[in-house]
Amino acid sequence: MNLRPIRIPALLVLLLLATLAGCSSATKTNPRDEMLYHYVSVIRWSEFEAALGFIDPKILEADPVSSFELERYKQFKVSGYEVKSARDLSEDEYEQIVEIRLVNINTQVEKIITDHQIWRWDPEGKRWWLASGLPDLDAEVH
Repeated sequence: MNLRPIRIPALLVLLLLATLAGCSSATKTNPRDEMLYHYVSVIRWSEFEAALGFIDPKILEADPVSSFELERYKQFKVSGYEVKSARDLSEDEYEQIVEIRLVNINTQVEKIITDHQIWRWDPEGKRWWLASGLPDLDAEVH
């Protein structure tokens, strides 16, 4: 049996490395998409208290969420989250209209609400903040 070393042309190696480098840069997300991804994860797991960490601190300071309101959120489990529309309002503002399906854990009745989200870029903190607050449990589907 004649075993000879396999020689890979240098050009092929360079093309393979360039392709791999392109793939790694393509998987990087922008800060807004990364923040939205984490927010969706928190909401889908019905972690409304954790979702407070996404709300603009100025908004929370002006209108804090009461323990009573948080207890009301705990009555619901999220069964669906679907972005219906999204658009840039400006360079520093982003809007999403989201349909959220909630199941009341006491009655097992599902309700569907429309969450109108406004996200704001904070150049000092270099992050996106949810300026519209937690989803309104009484919002109707449009």
